Amino acid sequence: MNQKTDHDYILEIRSGNVNAYAMLVNNYKDMIFTLALRMVGNREDAEEVAQDTFVKAYKALDSFKGTSKFSTWLYRIVYNTSLDYIKKSKRVIYSEHIDTIHESDIGTMQDALSYLEAKEKKETIEKALLQLPEEERVLLTLFYFEDLSLKEISKIVKISYDNVKIKLHRSRKKLYHILKNVVEPIYLNHGSRK
Repeated sequence: MNQKTDHDYILEIRSGNVNAYAMLVNNYKDMIFTLALRMVGNREDAEEVAQDTFVKAYKALDSFKGTSKFSTWLYRIVYNTSLDYIKKSKRVIYSEHIDTIHESDIGTMQDALSYLEAKEKKETIEKALLQLPEEERVLLTLFYFEDLSLKEISKIVKISYDNVKIKLHRSRKKLYHILKNVVEPIYLNHGSRK
């Protein structure tokens, strides 16, 4: 069976087949919702942002030139839509300032995370991500959860490749510090029962 590409669907949409857009939405709905959720922090708002993203993408489809992947272009729209939503709702999300975190500490945290069940681990990481500013949440989500390259992330958030690397490194350290405060007591309690 010959599977259609994003480009095929876009050509069909531009030729007047609006039903082809439903296929694109179906292909990207989880990806868009996940990023929106990581940015805005709750399911209801994320659903609204995802819906707005698809409406904006449909209206702007003629502006898609194909110089980047369709997913990168779509990520850019959900990123901007999420930022607009956050500004509009004037929500401030707590962020902890970190000055020094040693790379050797990360191994201890990973050992501690191994004691958590998979579901608990996912919930713990998602809660920790919500404590980061939206830009840092986005960088970590795009790199670790969506497996995008630094080059693709650079296009989405419109900062240089080198700046993405630096910010991603700092964001990872901040996330580590937040996770350490949650996970270390679990690790210590588990270790004391041995």
